[in-house]
Amino acid sequence: MALKINQKAPDFTLFSTKGKAFNLSRDMQGKPCIIYFYPKNFTPGCTKEACGFRDARSIFEELDIPIFGISRDSKESHLKFRENYKLPYHLLSDENGQVCRAYKALIPFLGIPKRITYLLDKNHKIVGVYESMFDAYGHIKEMIDKLQNEEVE
Repeated sequence: MALKINQKAPDFTLFSTKGKAFNLSRDMQGKPCIIYFYPKNFTPGCTKEACGFRDARSIFEELDIPIFGISRDSKESHLKFRENYKLPYHLLSDENGQVCRAYKALIPFLGIPKRITYLLDKNHKIVGVYESMFDAYGHIKEMIDKLQNEEVE
């Protein structure tokens, strides 16, 4: 079960493909953003989801909503995945699964991240959630619908 709407998103610091540590409260201070969790780089569903966010980037850029993908893959794997699919947003490496756990995005006993997407407002309160392991494009559609039908500050 994902975190709830109106809940404050847990703060975290993770390695970013930007080449430095990304801290949610510092780097996104006063800004809304999308954080999506996914199981593994280079798998069919995860590639489809990552490329779906890439292909819809103009919508998110127009609304000034940065996107961040998080999985337990290594920094090196993230760099290759981002480069290979020309992702215009950064990936964050949660190798020990601590952030996935905090966001209720870890499959118990398997330790694999679930496919969950969170939309955070400028105060990092959760204003949108979509959870589906098998509907990769649904995550993008749900976030676009949420952003187009509600004002997210």
